[in-house]
Amino acid sequence: MFFDPTMIILLPAIIFTAYAQFKVSTTTSRYFNVDSKSGLTGEQVARKILDSNGLYNVEVEMTRGRLSDHFDPRKNVVRLSQDVYYGNSITSISVAAHECGHAIQYATGYNFLNFRSALFPVVNFASSISWFLIMIGFMFSRGPFLEIGILLFSASVLFQLVTLPVEFNASHRAIAQMSNMGIVSGNEVKQSKKVLTAAALTYVAAALTSILELVRLVLIANNNED
Repeated sequence: MFFDPTMIILLPAIIFTAYAQFKVSTTTSRYFNVDSKSGLTGEQVARKILDSNGLYNVEVEMTRGRLSDHFDPRKNVVRLSQDVYYGNSITSISVAAHECGHAIQYATGYNFLNFRSALFPVVNFASSISWFLIMIGFMFSRGPFLEIGILLFSASVLFQLVTLPVEFNASHRAIAQMSNMGIVSGNEVKQSKKVLTAAALTYVAAALTSILELVRLVLIANNNED
């Protein structure tokens, strides 16, 4: 937002974000073209995992968009994009299993997920006004506005950090569920891990960007005081 020499601080995040986007695009595309030996579709895998964990009340629905897959705890629904829902590729079943991992987290009261859920309304409020206050602080050299804005922005950084264990744990659960149920075996396990690891890089990139942006804002604020 503010173009000054401190922008260089964001360079590592920009480079890593580009790498993460490239990695997730190429990896998911590659394994969309590799059929799983089980022949199960993403929808079938999701249903099997949910039922095996007693989550019969969690629905599996198709949603629009490419890789728009997610678990909605409010509606208790695992929503899968069309390619994942109908596909029987390694990417399809891995992504479907990952979203079921979130459903299992929710059902078992996974601590980091609970913490992130509790943070969400705070972050939603903070993100809507943090930059507004930061802009006022920079434009009018009003210390309190800038400090409050940075503090509110910090809540978003914390949310990004808490998201990391939630996502990695969901992927770990996904691989374990598919392996234990015989949905993937042998080299397919490694392939599934590649898909989910690539997807997780996007969350790492988001966290890194938020952290470096916070560092940049603090440095600018300190320079203004000097």
